[in-house]
Amino acid sequence: MLMGDGSLSEDKSSEGSAPALYTCKARGIHRKEELTPLPGDRVIFRILDEKSKTGCIDRILDRINFFTRPAVANIDQLAIVLAVTNPQPDLMLVDKLLITCQVKGIRPLIIINKIDLDTENQVEALKKVYDKTGFTVLPLTKFSPEAYDLLHGELAGYTTAFAGQSGVGKSTILNIVMNNWLMETGDISEKIQRGKHTTRHVQLFRLDKGGFILDTPGFSAYTVTEVSHFDLQDYYPEFAKASGSCRFKGCSHTSEPDCAVKNLFEKGKIDKGRYIRYTELYRELKEAYDNRYRR
Repeated sequence: MLMGDGSLSEDKSSEGSAPALYTCKARGIHRKEELTPLPGDRVIFRILDEKSKTGCIDRILDRINFFTRPAVANIDQLAIVLAVTNPQPDLMLVDKLLITCQVKGIRPLIIINKIDLDTENQVEALKKVYDKTGFTVLPLTKFSPEAYDLLHGELAGYTTAFAGQSGVGKSTILNIVMNNWLMETGDISEKIQRGKHTTRHVQLFRLDKGGFILDTPGFSAYTVTEVSHFDLQDYYPEFAKASGSCRFKGCSHTSEPDCAVKNLFEKGKIDKGRYIRYTELYRELKEAYDNRYRR
């Protein structure tokens, strides 16, 4: 597993055993193939010097997914962090990230952070929005060890990246995770002494209960590019109850009469804000599709 900055972790079969770390360089053939190694890549590498723990990457294995900004590969969980307040939640960003998770086969974990600042029952309101999706929603505060124990359990066994607006508390969450649950492997344990979280590049850290977390900049703004307006409805799980029940085949659920999704919305079975954001995103994607050949 490529950890970042050229370091590789060699997986060990026995649970809890510390993996060996090797510093490796990519071969020139990868540049010719226009394939750049990314943190999270699974690779085959050769050991050049066992004493100095150096080697070279011979082959980059097929990726299950990858992102270009930030540049990471093989994520199987995305922790989408939003704050109760300060800043106000950007729910359109949350919705776009949820869509991307489904497109790329990634498990979404929705974290509602700073719940200690809740003064107007915002936590329950946010949970109500996303509980209907069926995705895991985890309220969190740095003042609750019990909540962080639940987070620990949700991270175990996954390769997790964190996403969300600036200021929602991703740095605090990552620092607590790094201070408590990383498997100490050689010099990697020095990461907890870095002070203020100022990530400028991507690194991958092994968790004590299995799995990895990505210490990464980025994901604070996001544009959906891999979905067309034709398929957008497929990435809203709460629409599934109305699937195939609309009057018109290929209903967009925006303006057609006798729309089963709109009927659910009017009955309060689909969150109002989430439905409105769906229609906004639908129009945005349709406009991009209609203008695809225009300069």
